[in-house]
Order: sequence, then structure tokens, then C-alpha cells
Amino acid sequence: MHIEPGVVEGAKIYLSYATAAGALGLAAAMARQSARDNGGFTPLVLRSIMTTALVFCFFEVLPHHAVGVSEVHLILGSTLLLLFGAGATAVGLALGLLIQGLFFAPFDLPQYGMNVTTLLVPLWAISIVAKRIIPEQTPYVDTRYTQALMLSTTYQGGIVAWVAFWALYGHGFSTDNLASVGSFGLAYMSVVLVEPLIDLGVLYLAKTFSRVSRGPLFNVRLHHPA
Repeated sequence: MHIEPGVVEGAKIYLSYATAAGALGLAAAMARQSARDNGGFTPLVLRSIMTTALVFCFFEVLPHHAVGVSEVHLILGSTLLLLFGAGATAVGLALGLLIQGLFFAPFDLPQYGMNVTTLLVPLWAISIVAKRIIPEQTPYVDTRYTQALMLSTTYQGGIVAWVAFWALYGHGFSTDNLASVGSFGLAYMSVVLVEPLIDLGVLYLAKTFSRVSRGPLFNVRLHHPA
């Protein structure tokens, strides 16, 4: 979902600084809540290191390709949320994206505000959705396919909506721009077919190897009711 250079230029890019500030504020709030309710500050730091490394690998190592106005990545936002919690996932998304830009893709740095907004706001949304669709007495390792599908659809749909917003904000409603947005949306929503299966596979492994996944590196909710 990296916004391509040139999609938003000039004075218009200042809006991305404002949305990034709001998105990073949401990330800080999720991190504070995780430190308070999900094991404390030290586990949050450990999980954030894990998520940062994973996010960097998702962006830099996993296959990705440009389609229309952006790139299609397998970000696995809902997977990270279930395994590590919203706070650590938010930190990992923000830092992993920043590290990639600083050391491997400096041409993406001007778009950092747009990209971090596009990642974090949908994460905040699925952190709320997860509380509503997964009963409090249900550990995350017992998440059903329909619940995982709803989380993935919400996250990927949020990413597509933000990318569409930036593209239309930057280049308007021309036929070519609308076609580029549409092709990106169709390609990206294909991730929804894959991500819930990955979620369930990872949760199955967490349940099978519960001795490992019950430690401080993982979300307390993974094995325990809320």
C-alpha cells in the first residue's frame, strides 16, 4: 500500500502531516492501553521489537508489486493484532515503515505521513471490531474463520479507502485516475482471500505450541479471556 511518489505533491502533502499526527496519536493511545491491560511496559517493548522486525520483513522480503496508484503488500495487520495486541502492532507498523524508508527506500519518506495514516487508522478500527465480534470469554486462539474474515476485510478495506482518498485528493476524478484506483482496489482486496487463512494457521500453531506462545512476547488475550 505504499503511495507512489507524485500521487500527492506540493502544498497538498501538508494534509498528510496532519493525518499522520492523528494516526500516531491513535498508536500512542493503543500502546498506553496495551501497557496498562496487556502485561505491562516491558512486554509491550518486547512485542514491539517483534512486530517492527516482522513488518519490515513483510515490506522488504515478501513479494509485492505495483498496481495502479500504489503497491500491493501482504501486511497481515489482523494477524499481528491477534498475536501481539493492538499497541505493539501499531508501534511495529510505524517503526517498520520508517526503518524501511530511512535505510532502503528513501524515495518513500515524503509519503511517510500518508502511508503511516493508511496503516494505523484501519488498525485502530479493527482493534474496536475485534472487541465487538470476538466474545470476551473467547481466547484469540479460538477465533473462527468468519471472525478472522471480518477483521481482514475491515483492515484491507480501510487501506484501500485511504489509498483511494490520497489518489483522488492528489489527482482528482479523471478517468485514468479512477481506473488506477479501481485496479489497485481489486488487486488489494484479493489479500482478503488469503489473510484469514493465515490468521487461522498462525493461531493453530500458537494453540499447539502454547508453552511458547503464552510468554511475554505474545498477546495475553491469545490464550486468556478478556
